[in-house]
Amino acid sequence: MSPRPLAALALAVLLAACASAPDTAAPPAASPKPAAPPPPVPEHLRELSGQLLGVPSGAEVELALLTLDPRGLPQGLLGNIQLSGNGGALPFRLVFNPQSFPQSLRVELRGRAHQSGRLILRLPPLPIRHAGSQAVGTLRLVPAP
Repeated sequence: MSPRPLAALALAVLLAACASAPDTAAPPAASPKPAAPPPPVPEHLRELSGQLLGVPSGAEVELALLTLDPRGLPQGLLGNIQLSGNGGALPFRLVFNPQSFPQSLRVELRGRAHQSGRLILRLPPLPIRHAGSQAVGTLRLVPAP
C-alpha cells in the first residue's frame, strides 16, 4: 500500500475520532478546595500584603517597592512581584529584605497594569515608613494617564 492512501485513511480516522459525540456522563463535581495558606515568610525577610481592586481579567500587574532620591526618582528596588488580573480582588504578598530598607531615603510601593502591551492602570504611590511586615489593606488602581 502506498503512503498516500495510508495517510488519507489515518486522517479520516483522526477526523472521525474528533467528531464523535462527547461523553454525556458528567464527571462528579469536585468539592472546592480551600486555598492553601501561603508559605511563611522566612524569619530574616518581611512582607507587604493586601488586595488590589479594579484589575481587569487578563491584565498583567507589577508591584514594586522602590527607594527614591530627594527628587522622587527611583534609586533602587527592594522587591517586586508580577500578578495576573482575574477581574476580582487580587491578593498580593510582596516579600523584601528589611536590611536593605534605607533610613535616609523615601520608600514607596508603586504599581502598574498592562493589557495587550498597553499601560491601562497605575497604583498611586504609597509611602512605606518602616521595614516591618505590614498589611496595606485594599488598594485601588486608577486609570493611567
